[in-house]
This record gives sequence, C-alpha cells and structure tokens, in this order.
Amino acid sequence: MGPLSARLLIQRGRPKSDRLGKIRSLDLSGLKLLSEHLDPKLLSRLKQLQELDLSNNQLETLPANLGLSHLRILHCANNQLGDVTALCQFPQLEELSLEGNPFLTVSDNLKVSFLLPKLRKVNGKDASSTCSQVENLNRELTIRVTAHWEKFMATLSPEEGAEKAQADFVKSAVRDVRYGPDSLSDFTQWRVRMISEELVASGRAQVHEADIPEKPPQATATLEPRVRPVASKRLGDVPLSLSPNKRMCTSPLAQVEGSPMGPDGSQPALQLEPLHFLQCHSKNNSPQDLDTQLWACAFEPAWEEGQAGATSQTVATCGGEAVCVIDCQTGMVLHKYKAPGEEFFSVAWTALMVVTQAGHKKRWSVLAAAGLRGLVRLLHVRAGFCCGVIRAHKKAIATLCFSPTHETHLFTASYDKRIILWDIGVPNHDYEFQASQLLTLDATSIALRLCPVASCPDTYLLAGCEGGCCCWDVRLDQPQKRRVCEVEFVFSEGSEASGRRVDGLAFVNEDVVASKGSGLGTICLWSWSQTWGSRGSQSTVAVVVLARLQWSLTELAYFSLSTCPDEGTVLCGDEEGNVWLYDVRHILAQQPPLLAAPQPPTQILKWPQPQALGQTVTRTMVNMVVANSTFTYLTALTDSNIVAIWRRNQP
Repeated sequence: MGPLSARLLIQRGRPKSDRLGKIRSLDLSGLKLLSEHLDPKLLSRLKQLQELDLSNNQLETLPANLGLSHLRILHCANNQLGDVTALCQFPQLEELSLEGNPFLTVSDNLKVSFLLPKLRKVNGKDASSTCSQVENLNRELTIRVTAHWEKFMATLSPEEGAEKAQADFVKSAVRDVRYGPDSLSDFTQWRVRMISEELVASGRAQVHEADIPEKPPQATATLEPRVRPVASKRLGDVPLSLSPNKRMCTSPLAQVEGSPMGPDGSQPALQLEPLHFLQCHSKNNSPQDLDTQLWACAFEPAWEEGQAGATSQTVATCGGEAVCVIDCQTGMVLHKYKAPGEEFFSVAWTALMVVTQAGHKKRWSVLAAAGLRGLVRLLHVRAGFCCGVIRAHKKAIATLCFSPTHETHLFTASYDKRIILWDIGVPNHDYEFQASQLLTLDATSIALRLCPVASCPDTYLLAGCEGGCCCWDVRLDQPQKRRVCEVEFVFSEGSEASGRRVDGLAFVNEDVVASKGSGLGTICLWSWSQTWGSRGSQSTVAVVVLARLQWSLTELAYFSLSTCPDEGTVLCGDEEGNVWLYDVRHILAQQPPLLAAPQPPTQILKWPQPQALGQTVTRTMVNMVVANSTFTYLTALTDSNIVAIWRRNQP
C-alpha cells in the first residue's frame, strides 16, 4: 500500500460524502500501512472524525500531529507499535484497542491511562482498575521525587549554577528514585522525569495538584470460615471449577512467628514481614470463594547479563482457570490470564530473543502454564496475550519446567506417565510458535516434580514421582528418542522408602538435592555426585544421605518444597498453614560424620491470626512456597485461595 489519498479516505469513510470534513468514521484496516503512509496534512482535513480503525496494518509509530482532536474511538490492534506517547494528541479518546501489538508492555498500558483522562475502555475492557493503579503509582512517585528534590536542594552549594543544578537533579531523580516492579520501570522512570522537570520548572518542592490524585478507597475482603481436611491433586479429585479475579487487601496486621535462632545456635532467624494477602484467583471475583486451590508459583527470572539464576520481584501464580502475575512489592496484579474450563497446575518462565519485521531484536519474557486439559499455553506476559498453545498430552499435565541452558526446551510431565521434552522454538513474524517434540521419557508412575541435574542439566533429568525418585538420560545426541527410566533412587530407613511417593524435589546447590515424601515427617538432603558415583551398572541405587530435616508428621501429600541456593535455604509448607524454613549452610559445610537425628527448622512462619484476615478460622494448607533468589520476597499458595507474600527486612 502506498501513501493515502483523499479518494481512498472518501471511499472508506462514513457517512458517505464528497468532503473529508464531513466524515465521522474511517476504516483503514488491513491495508498494510506503514507509519510513513499516515500523512498529517491529509488526515488533519478530517475535522469531524470521531472513529478511526487502523488495525491489521504494519504501523510501528503514530505520527505526532495528525490533527484529529475530536477522535473518540481508535482501533490499532495487530500492528507493530512500540510506543504510545503519541496518543496524547487525542485528548477526547474514550475507547482504544491495542491488542496484538507484541512490543507494547504493561508500562505502556499505564502510560495510556495517564495520557488519556477520558479513556473508558481499553481492548474492550473497563479501564478503571488501570486508572487506580496509575493513581497509586503516581502518588507514591510524586512523594518520592519531592523528597528527593528537598534533599537535593538542601545539599546544593550557593556557587553551583542554577541551570546545571536543575539538570543534575533530573538526572539523579531518574537514576535514584525507584518504586514498583522492574516490569513497570519504563513507566515509573518516565513519570519520574516528568515530575522532576515540573519541579525544576516551578522552582519549589511541590507539583501541580492535578498530578496528585485523591487516594482511592482500599479494597476489602471478608473471608468466611472454612476447614479443608485434605489436599489433593489426583486427577480424580480435581474439580472442573471456574476461577477467580478478586484481589484481597494488604494485611499489615498479620502476625509471623519464628524461633529467634537457628538450630545450631548461630544462625539468626530471618526477619520476615507479612506484606500482602491476595484473592486474585476467586470465582466471579467473590471474596467468599475459599475453595479454589492454588498449586504453583514461580518468580520471573532477572534476565540481565551476568545474572544467571537470579529472579525478580515478579511472581506468577496458578490455580483454578487463572494465571496471575503479581508484583510482590506493591501487591498489584500486573496481568491475569483466564482459560474457561481449565485447571492450572504448573507454571514456568523463560526468555526468548525475537526479531521484528523491521529487524529489531526484542527480549520476550514467556510464561508457560499447563494443567487439566493437557495443553501448554505460552503467555507473552508484558503484552498480555496467549501467543501459542501446545497440545502436549491427552491427559492432565502435573508439572513442567524449562531447561536452564536451552531457553526453548520445555519438559512436560503428565498423568499419562510420560515426560516429553519440547523445543517450543522462537515465534515467527506473525508471533506464532511451531513446537517440536524432541524426547519421550516413559515412567512407571506419574511424575510430580521435574528437576534437571544442576551440574549437568543437558545430560540428566530427575523426577519425583508417585512411585519414587527416577532419573533419565536426556542427551539429544543419542539416537533413541523414547527412553525408559535409567535409575531409580531409593532412600534409607527414616526417609523415603523404595516405591514411596516423592512430591518434593529441588537442588540446594550444584550437588546437594532436597527431597520429600509423604507421611514420614522428614526432608532428606543427599549428594547427587556421591550417589551417582556409587551406581556402577545398577538400575536401583541407594542415595548417599547427608542430613535429614525435621518436618510435619502429616500423612497428607503434595506439599511442594523449594530451595533458594544463593541463601542455602530450603522451604516447605504444611497442613496447618505454616512455612518451614531451614538454613542448611552449616549442615553443608559440616565434615563427616553428620548428625543422625533430623535437624529442626531454623524458623517456622505461622499463619496470620484470623482477625488480620477478617476470617474466624486459622486453618489453611500451604501447598507451595517459593522465595526469589535474594530471599527479599517469599510467596506462599494455599488450598483456600489465598496468595500470601512476605518481605524480608534486612538487618
């Protein structure tokens, strides 16, 4: 398509007229338009235009001066837009469609809300919740920039030039003022610069009243009493329930208890503050929904160079038919994806480098989510849409994980007793995935946890299964593409016995594995290298136990453990809503012989008192608990539809 012409505009305009100034609605969709085809001189003649459809083109930007001051409805879906600031030229805009622009992010959604005060709908949805988020962020940023201004001016010497000092202030504010998640940094730094420049222009430590919106009323939620006797994710017990959407209020009154010192008397307990309790998975937004079980969560990796294994403060949670992405600092639900009729059991993150049609490279954070339907949904979190579906298994998927060394390699484990390694590939110019199957691993029972071996992730895969702990050779240079379990690991008396369920599995460091089975009240720490070295040609190998950790005596199953290798910490929930924390660095550094008795936890976080949550019972079960790599934030999921977030207070 070449440049637009007056004749084309008249042909596609409504109502029919021979004068551009009479057209109120214009459809320019599907013409393969580029940004340079939008001629401001021509379009500015549309003096009465109120609705414009530019969807399904190839626009990367919108020209800054289109002269459409009366525009109320704008459709820009399915383009290549990477910036939204040009939308400020449409102050009367009420409805906006930006779906299918894969390079727009959550930050862009917030910018849109800030720039367009009359906006009512975005992508067909009510825009009020985003407006509230913008107001909260804007208020906090204004306070922080103003405080930074006062501190900066107090340290300014009289001989410093005013213009240079003011320019230095703007730079320092953009560099130093931080608030909210990394995923919103583009928006927050954009607003910090605007607020700073206004402060400089005004010459005083306050901004225009319009920049400080009234504080919106806090959301509240009341929970009804409920006691749930069991936790179960067996296929026959999984309800096909519809899921949630309600966010529960921050609860600063919640109590956390823990031992003041570690088990050896030298490790102080972590100072953890309860920060948020959320009901973002509720059915029909109902605060009375305490039945939706939450099964898995994972922190988004920090993809910066030199940060291998590091994670951010953004966590993905799944349960019911919803997947939520939450900023732990603010408690904001940044994104929510719903699949009616699905029951999500597992989530996993990766990052892909994508090349645009214009040849630009962009890094995508992709979240894989799977569950009851046997489908893997690949979610482009920043843009907020599902960009691919893999029909992975005919039965439910219990768990999945990405390879730590190959960003496109994904393991899926199903109730069909198979583990499949997929290459999801990189999306093409139409943002479609073409996944291919690389390996099929046969198990004798359902795999519940997958764990590539830390020291050789391209060679071996560990799995905690209903029938024990198994290992497969996953090298891709071997000819056989369907393989059986190579080794089954058995545990000595006092830990998991042969053939007993292993529902918790994670590496504490490059060598030490933490594993848990149901009903025996212990978590086992064992050495991968020593165990594998003693294997010989055997297909059944006894693990070399380094230590045992005391845990709950419950006979209930499916409480998943996790580890924080950088902090030498093991975490696990229990049937009473407790979170058990173990600092095992002193155990790992200990020389043989190790202590035979199970070691007590360093600390136990108690579930908050009922008055803190507005409920009359304290009993809930923590199905999963994870911490980010720096142990700044800890997220726990319960069987009663609550996401609990704690923050570590640094000494």
